[in-house]
Amino acid sequence: MAKLETKAVPQHIAVVMDGNGRWATKRFLPRVAGHKQGVTSLSRCVQACIDRGVAVLTVFAFSSENWNRPQEEVSGLMELLVLSLAGEVPRMKANGVRLHFIGDLKRLSTKMQTGLANAEASTADNTRLILNVCFNYGGRWDIAQAAQKVASSGQPITEMALDRAMALAHVPDPDLLIRTGGELRISNFLLWQTAYTEFHFSDKLWPDFDAAALDEAIAVFCNRERRFGKTSEQITSKVA
Repeated sequence: MAKLETKAVPQHIAVVMDGNGRWATKRFLPRVAGHKQGVTSLSRCVQACIDRGVAVLTVFAFSSENWNRPQEEVSGLMELLVLSLAGEVPRMKANGVRLHFIGDLKRLSTKMQTGLANAEASTADNTRLILNVCFNYGGRWDIAQAAQKVASSGQPITEMALDRAMALAHVPDPDLLIRTGGELRISNFLLWQTAYTEFHFSDKLWPDFDAAALDEAIAVFCNRERRFGKTSEQITSKVA
């Protein structure tokens, strides 16, 4: 792999990891098998981000709407989360990855909440990559909980106050959002934080998403002109 210039690499990448179920169905496997393969793909993506100098990776693991899926699949996902924690956290810790679990976690069992908290605590000193795993997360929920937090504090509800109360207030907004699986929507993911994020949609199903696909997304990002409301002339003159 040719080393990418650090300054050209998006420092915060967000990913909607879509296509696990379809990947399994194509192979006549239960949908949970696709989610298991998706964990392998996530581990691969984490390492690729570390190798390329990405500072933050945020992934959509389980949305607040996913509870509406068949009970067998939901139960399988919950079991997979527990097993993944047991297998992946030591590796993440050794690789310098700091874990954050983002979302309305109160709906999870006490045992699972304790497991997530322990995983966060065990990786709290790591600095190579921040990995935000969004679980039982929804963009509308995030805005609502932030507004409730600000209102209960007695502060005026301003953009800055809301921004500081968001679930991802500990990291800058994403530079690049990747959605796999060929769908062209963000499905209630990071609605507040992606106001000026560049989007890249990949036809690859998430279990097939590899380092080459990540490089393709980063290359597309690097060819975008990010103006943040300014004109091209303003951006060009600033660079010059």
